[in-house]
Parts: sequence; structure tokens; C-alpha cells
Amino acid sequence: MPELLLELFSEEIPARFQRKAADDLKKAVINALVEAGLVYEGARAFSTPRRLALTVAGIPARSPDLREEKKGPRVGAPQQAIDGFLKSAGLSSIDQAKIVSDPKKGDSYVAHIERKGDEAPKLLADILPRIIQNFPWAKSMQWGHGGLTWVRPIRAITATFGTDNDEPIVIPFSANTITSGQTTYGHRFLAPGPIKVRRFDDYVTSLEKARVVLDLDRRKEIIRADADNLAFAQGLSVIHDEGLLEEVAGLVEWPVVMMGSFDKDFLKVPEEVIIATIRANQKCFCLRDSTGRLTNKFLLTANNIATDQGVTIVAGNERVIRARLSDAKFFYETDLKQPLKDNVEKLEESVFHAKLGTQFQRVERIVRLAAETAPLVGADVEDAKEAAMLAKADLPTGMVGEFPELQGIMGRYYALAQGEKREVANAVADHYKPLGPSDKVPGEPVAIAVALADKLDLLTGFWAIDEKPTGSRDPFALRRAALGVIRIVTDNDLALPLTPLFQAAYMVRKAQGSKSEVETADETAEDLSQTDLLAFFHDRLKVTLRDAGARHDLVDAVITPRSDDILEITRRVEALSALLDSADGKNLLAGYRRAANILAAEEKKDGRTYDAVSDQTKFVLPEETALASAIKHVDAEAAAKARANDYRGAIAALATLRAPVDAFFEKVLVNDPDALVRANRLHLLAALRNTMQIVADFSKVAG
Repeated sequence: MPELLLELFSEEIPARFQRKAADDLKKAVINALVEAGLVYEGARAFSTPRRLALTVAGIPARSPDLREEKKGPRVGAPQQAIDGFLKSAGLSSIDQAKIVSDPKKGDSYVAHIERKGDEAPKLLADILPRIIQNFPWAKSMQWGHGGLTWVRPIRAITATFGTDNDEPIVIPFSANTITSGQTTYGHRFLAPGPIKVRRFDDYVTSLEKARVVLDLDRRKEIIRADADNLAFAQGLSVIHDEGLLEEVAGLVEWPVVMMGSFDKDFLKVPEEVIIATIRANQKCFCLRDSTGRLTNKFLLTANNIATDQGVTIVAGNERVIRARLSDAKFFYETDLKQPLKDNVEKLEESVFHAKLGTQFQRVERIVRLAAETAPLVGADVEDAKEAAMLAKADLPTGMVGEFPELQGIMGRYYALAQGEKREVANAVADHYKPLGPSDKVPGEPVAIAVALADKLDLLTGFWAIDEKPTGSRDPFALRRAALGVIRIVTDNDLALPLTPLFQAAYMVRKAQGSKSEVETADETAEDLSQTDLLAFFHDRLKVTLRDAGARHDLVDAVITPRSDDILEITRRVEALSALLDSADGKNLLAGYRRAANILAAEEKKDGRTYDAVSDQTKFVLPEETALASAIKHVDAEAAAKARANDYRGAIAALATLRAPVDAFFEKVLVNDPDALVRANRLHLLAALRNTMQIVADFSKVAG
């Protein structure tokens, strides 16, 4: 079957746009093909700095004939409705429609529409320019006089359609002033001449000969492999950076990796500064020696095969890096001369949020919250307060101003250089963590206290002023903050109820009273915002537990609206999962369901609720007595273990109910003809239900 080859050749496309643009092009074309009735076999999209390319295989030569029935308005409907129906159905008169009768709905119009199929090239000639015209670039520009906006000026369009055996035809259309054809161009420097292409296979081969690697992922692998090999030959290893690799692969069409160096004197600057400087300014990879120390070597990726073995290219990069590292060294040495504590007052000049005050006011709140949190996590209160006070003190520094991603990291270096305790300095660096799912969480008590204070102030503050995440929009990274709290608590095994911490954060803001609008917002929202914030944490925790493999029904069974101990919830889910994976658990769940179903039916029929208070003197069979005794014992044991946060113990206690529950349902008829005996047995089942609810809401457990 025929194949479509489409290439949009342009000036350099920013690297950060390329992968998404290729995906967007593929999605737009295949969706339009399906809508036109052209079902395809497969599609692949590609990108380089100067082109977006797409191949779609297995497209039929023409779309099929279609016959469909379109229902219209009822007979006698307003003329406006009838006109709309005629337009949508492609009819010129209502007489062209048929009238069908329905006993309930009456008479209505129906149009039988026949659409003849069309040649695929003709359909593509209509589809492709519309896709180009409406392409969703994040940023675009207009050039020429055709009115088209595109990320960069388009220079050529290749659009061919045909089979392996035939000479393909060109899909005829124009975009701006560019007319489609079958001519592309090779590497800008190494093979800039025109190339006539027919279909995808010879297109890829021709580009390779013209020094263009079409596939972005293949360019990444070439860079990765060449970088590793070049480093290994020097006894070094590459500091891999997936984001940088993606960007560099988007800057070149024919990657050539080379090694350069810089003055060893710059290694006196913190390695994070060197890496950030070289990464941001020259898009180069840094290297470590066999001991793990940063070296004065770097790897660059050129888009050219140099005639002088790369001497000029390397020298140019070394010259720029030398200048950039000189600036970084100056910033670092200048920052060291200024005591970190002196920067705290400068935070008054920086507004954190119009309704939440300045960065200085935020630091004041974090200091007080860290003092509240420190005893709960085993941290020294004074160390926690000191670390909290310095947590944002590196924000006004020259280095963080140049590289915001180094906030906290530079604060740690400055704090250590100025004699702060290592625990305090580490907390300054780690209080931002975790920054993502793969980032480590703070593990030292002081860092934990400050990190929790920072995130809880952020969350409770924005909840108080009703600035919550909506849909995919989360400008203040509140979801990340909540997930950070969850990971800090669970990874460090902290029994730390959230509600008292929310209340403490509210009281800190209220005591600060920095702005009347803050006070008003807090006082108005106090009751509802804390409940709503807890529900937000529940949602984040559910996602976390499900991602870790927990069953969604077990998570729902464990979490109640008042559950505020993250570690407790996590342990309950683990314990419940272990129980229900066992034979005892499965049988006990079956017994619970049977008891709950009987109770629900009888309570509805009787118009009352059975209160779980049974009369042992009215037991008739030994199985009743045995179950009542077991429930009484398990209820006390499970409750005691739950209070002690021993949920595996509580679950183990519940598991012992399996045998008496099985025996009860095997020997005992609940709906006994004697009303008193029947009621007593229903009370017993209510006691079973209540005891099992100590650990989880078993009514939400599926399967």
C-alpha cells in the first residue's frame, strides 16, 4: 500500500521544541487521515534542528464510500432547527429527508447521506496545509507575505505519496510562499546541496550520506557512546545529564564529540557551580576522575567534522568557558565576603506573594514552624531555628542570582565556610528536597524539621488564601510540596499527624499578622481550609500508594476523612494487603460481606440499626458463644494494637476470627423464627462488622 513522506525543512528549530513538535505532527496527520477514512498501518515522526519529518505507511489509495443515517429534528420543529439540520446533512430542501415515525417520540426527519470516497492524494492536499497552518508551536514567528506563523521560516516542503514499485507523486499544496516538492537538503556545512527524494527509505539513506542523522534518539545514543568512549580513554567518566543530552542532540544533525579543558585553579570553586556554568553556557558535559572528583576536562558536541581535528572548535569553547568560570569565581568569592546572616534582612526587599508577604516574613514563619516540628522529629530546636533562618539567605547572593538552580546548595557552602554546624548547613541545602520522584529526601533531623516547615508553610499559606491547584495548573508546585511531605514522613518512618501541624502553621501566620488581608483570609478559611488541605493530602497519598503497587480499593478502605497520620495510613494498607493475600483473609472477607449483607437487608426491612449489644443468655448454639467470645477478645486486642500503631498486630488479631466466623455461618441460621434469637444474632453480626472496621472499611474492599 502507498506511503506518505512529509518533511518540513526550516531554519533552526529550538531544541526544546523538537520532540513535542514531531509528536504533534504525527498526531495531527494520523487523526486527520482517520477522520477522512484513510486507515493507515503505521506512522513514525522525526526531528533535527532543521526539519520535522513524518512517514505514514499503509495508506489506501482512496477513501471508502460511506453511507450514514443522520437523525434530524421532529416534524414541525422551528425553522432554525430544520435549517441547521439541512446544512449539517448537506441537503438543499427538507423534501430530500425522510420522515420516520416513533410511537413515543412522534414523527421526525432522517437524512440518508452518501459520501463517495476520494483519492488519497487529493485528501492529503487538503489535510497537510491545514495542519501546517494550525500547528501548535509554543512560540512562533511570521515571515514573508503569506500570513503563515511558524517557529522559524520554512525553506522547503517534501510531500510524496506512492508505493515501493511506483514513482511517487508529489502532494500538491503551498504553505506561505513555499510549494511542496520532493527536494530536501543535507547538512548545512558538510553537504548543503539539494537532494531529490522519492520515499522514506531512500530519504533516510540520502540524509545519512549528506551527514544528517534523522532520528533524535539515535543522535543521543551516538553522543552518549562517543562521550563515554572518549572519557574512558582518558581514565575519566562522564557526568551524565539526560536533559542536557536531549538538548545537545537537538542542536546537531551530525554529532562529533570532542574534549577540552580549563585551568585547574577553577576547581577551587564548588563543583556544582562549575557544572552549572559549563552546562548552561556551553551545553557541555563535565567529567570525573577515577576517585569521583571533578576534573578540569569537559566534552563538547560539535555539528561539524573539522579539518583541523577540532582544534579551533575546542579552543573557542575553552575561551568562552574560561570567561564564564572567571565570572563564577568572582561571584563565589564576593559572596563569601558577605556573612550569610546579613542577607536575611535583604529578603524584606523580595515579595514572596502579594497576600503572603515577603520572603523575610516567610522565613520568620519557617523559623517558628521548624521550632514546633523539631521535637517531633528528634532535632535540636536551636539548630532547627538557625537552619530555618538561613534557609533562604543565599537567594540574594550573586551566584544564586546567576544560577537559581543552585539555591540551597550555595547556602550550604557559605554556611560551612562561615563556621555554621554541618547539620545546619546541610539543612539549608536539603530543605528544598525532594524536588522530584527520583530525588533523595532529607535524612538528618534538622533538615527534616526545616523541610517540613518550609512545605507546610507553603501549603497552608496558599490554602488559606484559596490559591489551590486546579486541573493541570499548579504554578506554586503545591502538589510537589505535598508529595515531598509524604515522602519525608514515610521514608523516615515518622509518626507525625498532620492536623496539629496545620494548626501550628495557622497560628504562626495569625501571630505574625503581617498583612490584614492575610489575617482575614486565614480567619475566614481556617475551619474549611484545613479539612480541604487534608483531603488534598489524601489524594496525593492515594496516588503515591497506587504507584507503589497498592490496590486502590485497599487505599480507599483505609483512608477516612479524619485520617491525618501518613505513616499510619501506609502501614494499614500494607497490613491489609498482607491479610487479604492470605487464605484466612480471603475467607474472613467473605464472612464479613455475608454478615454485612444480612445486616443491611434486615436493618432496611426492620427500619432499625442493630447496635452490636448481644445477650449471651439468649445464645442457643455453641458457635454463637464462640464467635461472641472471639469478637470480644479481638476487639480489645485490635484496638490496643491500633492505638500503638501496630497495625500488623491488629490485622493478625482480626485474622483469628476466620475460624469462628466460618463455624458460625456453617451451623447458625441468622433469621431464626424466634424474633429474640434472630435479633440477638443480628447484634452479633453487627459486633463483627464494628470490630473489623477498627482497621479498615471492609465495605470498600473489592474482589
